[in-house]
Amino acid sequence: MTFAHPQFLIALILVPLSALFLLWAGKQRQRALGRLGDATLIQRLSATVNWRGRRLQVALGLFALAMLIIAIARPQWGSETQVIDQEGLQVMVALDVSQSMLVEDIKPSRLDRAKLEIRDLTQQLDGDEIGIVPFSGAAFTQVPLTSDYATALTYLKDAGPGLISRPGTVIGDAIRTAEQAFDPKLASQKVLVVMTDGEDVESDPLAAAQEAAKQGVLIYTIGFGTPEGEPVPETDRSGRVIGFKQDAQGNPIISRMDEATLQEIAKTGGGQYYRATADGSELASLLAEIDGLQKAQLQSRQAIRLTERYQIFLALAFVVLVLAELIPDRIRQRVERAWTQRVRPAASEQ
Repeated sequence: MTFAHPQFLIALILVPLSALFLLWAGKQRQRALGRLGDATLIQRLSATVNWRGRRLQVALGLFALAMLIIAIARPQWGSETQVIDQEGLQVMVALDVSQSMLVEDIKPSRLDRAKLEIRDLTQQLDGDEIGIVPFSGAAFTQVPLTSDYATALTYLKDAGPGLISRPGTVIGDAIRTAEQAFDPKLASQKVLVVMTDGEDVESDPLAAAQEAAKQGVLIYTIGFGTPEGEPVPETDRSGRVIGFKQDAQGNPIISRMDEATLQEIAKTGGGQYYRATADGSELASLLAEIDGLQKAQLQSRQAIRLTERYQIFLALAFVVLVLAELIPDRIRQRVERAWTQRVRPAASEQ
């Protein structure tokens, strides 16, 4: 037997503690009764009390408490095998991790905002597969297409400028890398979401977008930053900001979002362009756009599911509590016997 929430079993300590408390409370009650008056009179008044029944009620109550705690811990034994058909889209996210993404013209920074949007995206996907391609001066597939969103987000946590040693921004290479990561055997729609500030002077992103579109890939772009831009932070190995990047003349390097390029990439790829906002409202627009796209069966898998047995323990607790309520508080036989013993002597005297 296993438990879905074994941490709740620690509450079983309440059973012996409750027993000790009730034992202490009973002794205190007896002492209080002893101080009320004549012991013989008190004993006569309580002669009809079903003391054995009360002790049984206490025992049943403690047993019911134990059953309720075990039920909350969700005991499981036995299993059943289910065949699950997973249907959805293939979604690749190309994430810019270059130094310019550390600019804070969108809070908390361009890169952190992009990571938050990827997290929100995984929470909205329903059966779709997702993969991640980080890029700066080079691009690689860090997370292949998977429906294990938790694992994908684990890799996302460490994404930053230190992930790729080569500086720069090659959006075109990122598009080509993501296009190769799709499964061509599946009939589902291939969707590529490019998250970047759009600065690219090294590759040809429009040509790459055109090639991907011919392979059936829809490209959506989300631009992070502002057209005015801000200085690019310079960081040490630990990621701490130690200053700002400067050009050969000692002037700070300003990073500006290239909105026009991102719009052209999305247009060439048959998708849409969205500007990132502080509240992430553009993600809702993106999800509404891709929600109606063609989905296909991604895979069939067998899932072994443990059988829940908490109902048994809930039923036991209920039955025991009902039985405890049925136990009489007074014993009639004792009442009749005591009454008879008092009446017969009186009759004989007459």
